[in-house]
Amino acid sequence: MTGIDAFLEILAAAGERYIFGNPGTTELPLTDALARDRRFEYILGLQEIPVTAMADGYAQASGRAGVVCLHACCGLGNALGMIYNAHCAGTPLLILAGQQDRRLRLGEPVLEGDTVSVVRPWTKWAVEVQLVEDIPVATRRAYQMARTPPTGPVFLSIPVDLQWANGERFDLRPPHVPDRGVRPPSSALREAAALLARADSPAILAGSRVAEAHAPAELVALAETLGAPVYAEAGTAHGRLPMPAHHPLYAGPLPLWTPEVRQRLQPHDVLLVVGMNLLRLYLWHEADSPLPASARLIHLDQNAREIGKNFAVEVGLVGDPKAGLAELVSLLANRQTAEHARQARRRLEAAAAARAAEQARLRERIEAERPHRPLMPYVLMDTLARVLPPRAAVVEEAVTTHHYVLERLGVLQDPTGFFAHRGWALGWGIGAALGVRLAWPDRPVLALLGDGAALYGIQGLWTAAHYRLPVAFVIANNAQYKILKVCGDLMPLPEMARKNYVALDLTNPEIDFVSLARAFGVEAHRVAEPDELADRLSSAWKDPRPILLDVPIER
Repeated sequence: MTGIDAFLEILAAAGERYIFGNPGTTELPLTDALARDRRFEYILGLQEIPVTAMADGYAQASGRAGVVCLHACCGLGNALGMIYNAHCAGTPLLILAGQQDRRLRLGEPVLEGDTVSVVRPWTKWAVEVQLVEDIPVATRRAYQMARTPPTGPVFLSIPVDLQWANGERFDLRPPHVPDRGVRPPSSALREAAALLARADSPAILAGSRVAEAHAPAELVALAETLGAPVYAEAGTAHGRLPMPAHHPLYAGPLPLWTPEVRQRLQPHDVLLVVGMNLLRLYLWHEADSPLPASARLIHLDQNAREIGKNFAVEVGLVGDPKAGLAELVSLLANRQTAEHARQARRRLEAAAAARAAEQARLRERIEAERPHRPLMPYVLMDTLARVLPPRAAVVEEAVTTHHYVLERLGVLQDPTGFFAHRGWALGWGIGAALGVRLAWPDRPVLALLGDGAALYGIQGLWTAAHYRLPVAFVIANNAQYKILKVCGDLMPLPEMARKNYVALDLTNPEIDFVSLARAFGVEAHRVAEPDELADRLSSAWKDPRPILLDVPIER
């Protein structure tokens, strides 16, 4: 057995099926081994940005590790933005890169470099293996670390001479990922329940790790027990939904900017934070804290590092969100008086009324903008909402287009089916959508992409065509880097205030996404009317092939 055979034995024992990659000379022993090993399917991508994003999307949807093979220093360099995204999201990736033959390394050969130091800031563990017998041990350790909370990327560098070397004493025992359902300490749970029970106006700030802990049902039960609104992560970290978007207590994402965050949370005296990095701000606006000074914080998370990291907490709960939320529901049920229950019902009814009024205003805006051409972003999103199947997965990388319309209209009733990147390294959406489709072959997948973001990972379309992965790619095409114009206006910057922009418009020539997609083998159309968009998407859900729809929107 060779070193690379031992690597594959550990992955097979873990139940992994896919290896995502773009091959190079220092990884040829892997591709050679896969030619005779039918337990795996190698998913080929043409560039490392979409390849790594595929592994990310697959891992997030499947709950398994995403295994991705990158080509030494150069391929690893191409993938760094996507590794940063995975780091921010806590995605369990097992990243493999080949390394030059150790017999050449003193001479500083082609492709050689210190890959471990390059990835160390954005991985839980990074190592270069030096003994062939250590390959299965290192692989098992890496796999376990990637999937053990707090989850995240890990990195293995294996020199090419070790990949094809024969080993004598391989430890091929399978990985063991410990049960994540660890309950927080009883005393801390009782303290948190007492504080919530006494609150006059509680609120919950819930992050992506609620969905990743399979805890939306427990979150809903707690929110209803308290009558507490649930705020999701702001757009800069809005990766997964913590609960069904149609629930009346779902208050949507927090604002991006410090003054607005504080204003939104000002009415609440107790804030329960669960599964969220509190807070990942974007642009500096003021020195004051984004949280109300009078609010008392409870923070529940598997990642102990996040508890009290930026804001002092009254009660810290280290443990599984699912187990912790369920325990809090039980404790509050025993403490809740009839008056507490009436107050919770009144808060829920008020939230439902406010939600209905907000949806009515949103629909009025959509109807007012419907005649405009090119399409306004709200009309585009309403069109998607009207034809989106109930079990569809939505992968979003169109930050200035979506305006949370699918959530505000209550369309996303299955919280597991929404994905957005949390690192903001562009080019993630196309590959992530393909990974989600591989994880969920029975669910329709919609990828909503900004034109600028799509161009960073456009090579992923070839993989969609090659493997016949039926993803509907919708390009929200405003021919510009809109987010940079928004941020420039907010900073503020004098020339941007005068709309005098440099290097922010994708025109002269405008990119022809239809021709690009067809060149990669993907059916594509430019669609300017909402009815045609709805018809083409309705057909796409039944088609076994990918399709790209280029939709011009307001410039």
